[in-house]
Amino acid sequence: MHFLFVWILFGFTSPLLSVENTENACVHQDLSDLPGFFADGDIVIGGLFPMHYRIAEPDQNLTYKPATPRCHGFDTRSFRWAQTMRLAIKDVNANPILLPKVQLGYKIHDSCATHVAALRATLSIFNEPKESSSKMCSVHSSLKMIIGDSGSSQSAVVSRLLQPFKIPMISYFSTCSCFGNRQEFPTFFRLVPSDDHQVKAIAKLVKYFGWKWVAAVSEDDDYGRYAFQGLFEEFRKIGVCVAYYEIIPKVYNRKRILEIVDVIKKSTAKVVISFAGEGELYPLFSEYAYQNITGIQWIASEAWVTASLFSPGEFYPSLGGIIGFAIRRGEIPGLKDFLLQVNPTLNPNNSLVKEFWSTMFGCSFYPLNVSDESGKMLPFCSGHESLEEKYSTYLDMSNTRVSYNVYKAGALRTAQLYILYTSHPLSSIHIVVKQYSEEGPAQLPTPYLQQYIQNVSFTIMGEKISFDQSGDPIASYDIINWQKGLDGNIKFVTVGRYDTSNGAGKELWIHEDAIIWTNHQTKASCERFSIKRNEKVPTSVCSESCHPGTRKGVRRGQPLCCFDCLPCTDGETSNQTDSIECTQCPSDFWSNAERTECIPKEIEFLAYDEIGASLTVIALFGACLTFGVLGIFLYYKSTPIVRVNNSELSFFILISLALCFLCSIAFIGEPADWSCMFRHTVFSVTFSLCISCILGKTVVVLMAFKATQPGSTIMKWFGPLQQRIMIFCCTFIQIIICAIWLISMPPFPVKNTKYNNSKIILECHVGSALAFWCVLGYIGVLACMCFVLAFLARKLPGNFNEAKYITFSMLIFCSVWLAFIPAYVSSPGKYTVAVEIFAILASSFGLLFCIFAPKCYIILLKPEKNTKKGILGKSNTNTYNAFN
Repeated sequence: MHFLFVWILFGFTSPLLSVENTENACVHQDLSDLPGFFADGDIVIGGLFPMHYRIAEPDQNLTYKPATPRCHGFDTRSFRWAQTMRLAIKDVNANPILLPKVQLGYKIHDSCATHVAALRATLSIFNEPKESSSKMCSVHSSLKMIIGDSGSSQSAVVSRLLQPFKIPMISYFSTCSCFGNRQEFPTFFRLVPSDDHQVKAIAKLVKYFGWKWVAAVSEDDDYGRYAFQGLFEEFRKIGVCVAYYEIIPKVYNRKRILEIVDVIKKSTAKVVISFAGEGELYPLFSEYAYQNITGIQWIASEAWVTASLFSPGEFYPSLGGIIGFAIRRGEIPGLKDFLLQVNPTLNPNNSLVKEFWSTMFGCSFYPLNVSDESGKMLPFCSGHESLEEKYSTYLDMSNTRVSYNVYKAGALRTAQLYILYTSHPLSSIHIVVKQYSEEGPAQLPTPYLQQYIQNVSFTIMGEKISFDQSGDPIASYDIINWQKGLDGNIKFVTVGRYDTSNGAGKELWIHEDAIIWTNHQTKASCERFSIKRNEKVPTSVCSESCHPGTRKGVRRGQPLCCFDCLPCTDGETSNQTDSIECTQCPSDFWSNAERTECIPKEIEFLAYDEIGASLTVIALFGACLTFGVLGIFLYYKSTPIVRVNNSELSFFILISLALCFLCSIAFIGEPADWSCMFRHTVFSVTFSLCISCILGKTVVVLMAFKATQPGSTIMKWFGPLQQRIMIFCCTFIQIIICAIWLISMPPFPVKNTKYNNSKIILECHVGSALAFWCVLGYIGVLACMCFVLAFLARKLPGNFNEAKYITFSMLIFCSVWLAFIPAYVSSPGKYTVAVEIFAILASSFGLLFCIFAPKCYIILLKPEKNTKKGILGKSNTNTYNAFN
């Protein structure tokens, strides 16, 4: 199960060309002008490495055969990858035990990080450097496998090209999730985790630090598109919004680069995630650093998180603090010594080695004056410059991550496992390997290869290698942070790990104290570089979080992460940060001032507070005053002024007025069933009794003056008995109305929340509005009748005509209650009851003062007028006799 390399190496024989002895000859298309590294062997392994960052624009002149497009921007990091593959094959060939009858060869070309260059390089690897004298031009190719490419888009193109020939391809750095489709890419394998895992890792990282507003930048290929397609889906699950998504063109375009930089500068998103190769990012970051843009927290994918291209100090501080995910690194024995052997004097005809040397030492192999892009003259390269003395990422053994994957793909360790498994008598691999060693290469169908590789499981240098159902290895990443070293260059420091083998929910581990953020420093960095401490993690939100008591209000036409914080309305609360909606309080509760919790509503009724106590005192004062007047009348009942005012009716009026004053107290206090019924009925009955007595007095006054006419016997029909009957009948009618009211729809207490939602106003509902207004209407009818009769009697002769005072008292009474109606309807809460009490007291005081004040004035202050002659005069003796 552990024979990734052996199965791929020996399992395929692809008929590309066949040789027939004919006079015709097949000549290969000329692709020999592509530079590379070559070694003959029985089995040839192809290699594709992006040793340049980009390709020049192709010649659009179609009148002649175009030359091979030139590649620009030499990548010493990728050049090291190519040398690592050479070392792996060299180690296999040097071991006499591994493959004693087989010599491995290689053909390594530059894919130039583009599709076209990768295809051209692949075709060059296919071609044999000889002619074929066959009409069909079909011979068995010695090519058995291709290692490459780094870019997912290039790998996809090459893999499709290789499928008809059943030639497997093992990638050391292609992470696109699209390769998990085994039907589309049946012969593609890789030793790097799929972007599906990296996407989940980045989503967890973003969630861990609470970033809600991020941006995206990718290269124009499958790698970036597939990665962000999955990442955006993960973001939707955790509520993260994307401010913008910019795509870097494959062919350099300065105008487009400036547009992207401008978008980054103007956006409110302070966290930018990038899935791109370092070649595509270099023009962008060069302009980014040139404009001295800071304050952006970049999240790097594995494609560029350890890119040495950006390590020089010129990119700091613009790119300082970058955090990202890198594939695991491993030690490669003998790699540094092998890298030091690369020299133009040993490879005089290899243009790649010369270009590498020129890049490393800033010199030129041309004797003529040659200048770099800035116009500076370059010195001549002697070829004796020392690689070991010059620090470079080429020889940096602390960052051999991709190189380690290349070495594994070169199958040194896998080939060693071949010895282990061929010694197992029951191993199915043993038969195939033995068949190869005795009879030559065996043809192995693709499904068998896929099955064995997918189930492989072994350990290399402490790292467990296995594959999931999609043929991908176990996802394990180092979390890298870009920090400034003592030499001023950027160092790639491991600050955490993401490992899916730890189990769900335990994949991410971060040493947060070790992270240096963009424009921020941690305690560790302060101690190391004596930098002022600032431990604040960068924030990136479109809108600040909504505090409890508010809710999110979506901005039309903008992502969900952009919102306004709207305060909860009265009666609603939110007790969490970033609440989507406010919660309505229960009916008996209301929101506090901060709108963070529901509190019991304030219960309001006319209690014995300032208003209630004042009204009570006034009511008691009125009752006491009335009883005082009653006492005066009782004491002076034999005097003319009391006798002429019909003392019995006066006593009834005073008693009923006292009851009117006292009934107002029943309206104060918390409403209950009994109190609501009592207050309305006692009010209506006492006032009906009072007005009935006054009506009786008015009728008696009017009839008394009629009785002074000679021969009149009318007073016998208005004697004391008749007066009592009239008062009783008028009052009894009101009692009947109240009885019907109490039986049918009596008043009852209610909780009124309509006027003020924050309060519960306890009040008495009248029950039947018709009965309530009938009660008031009946009192009004009695008052109007009394007013009309008193008005008619106001001009009757006599020094003391009581009809005048009754008229005025009824005028005040009616005015008070007419004014009461609108005031009662419009008064809020407990003030409604207060208005009703005020009307009772005002009308009662009006009756008391208008009717009895003049009499008390004469009794107490003008006793000389309290005589028969002083009250009626000589001409009204018969009238006086009529009242007595």
